[in-house]
Amino acid sequence: MSDVYRAIADETRRALLDLLLERDEQTLFELCSKLAVRYDLTPSRQAVSQHLEVLEQADLVHTARRGRYKLHTIDTAPLKQIADRWPSGRTHP
Repeated sequence: MSDVYRAIADETRRALLDLLLERDEQTLFELCSKLAVRYDLTPSRQAVSQHLEVLEQADLVHTARRGRYKLHTIDTAPLKQIADRWPSGRTHP
C-alpha cells in the first residue's frame, strides 16, 4: 500500500488519475495535451511517462498496446484500501 501513497503524493500524478477517471484508454500524447490545457502543467513527455510508470507500479494504471498506441486505463481498487483502512463514518466519544 505504500506505493499507492507515494503515487498519489504528487500533484501531476493526481491530475493524471483525474484525467483517466474522465475517460479510460488515453495515449501519452492525449494525457500530455490535457495536462497542459486543463492544469497548466507542462512536464516533458518523458516526465509524464515516468509519472505513469509510478502509477503503474502502484497498480493504479494499467496499459495495453493497440497497434502502435499504448493506452492507459485507471484502476481505482488500490484506493479503496485507503478508504477501508480509515473509514470516515466513525465518531469520537
